[in-house]
Amino acid sequence: MLLTVLSVLATCAGLLLLAGLWTPIAGTLVAAVETWKIFLMPGNLWIYILLGTLGAALAMLGPGGWSVDARLFGWKRLDLRDRKS
Repeated sequence: MLLTVLSVLATCAGLLLLAGLWTPIAGTLVAAVETWKIFLMPGNLWIYILLGTLGAALAMLGPGGWSVDARLFGWKRLDLRDRKS
């Protein structure tokens, strides 16, 4: 039962990431689910580590320019200028 719930959560979070909706929340959920799967499911752990790392990276990077989040809330972009001394 627990594995079914984790699979449904991962699928929903993956669909949210694919659409670019609630990107930080969905990325964090993917990272948490994949970390939980590392401890529950034996076998090839590297796939869970890879997917968890990708989820955490997407949570920290945020949505892209063509995502639903960018359309709803605007795309936040930092412009770094060179220091002129």
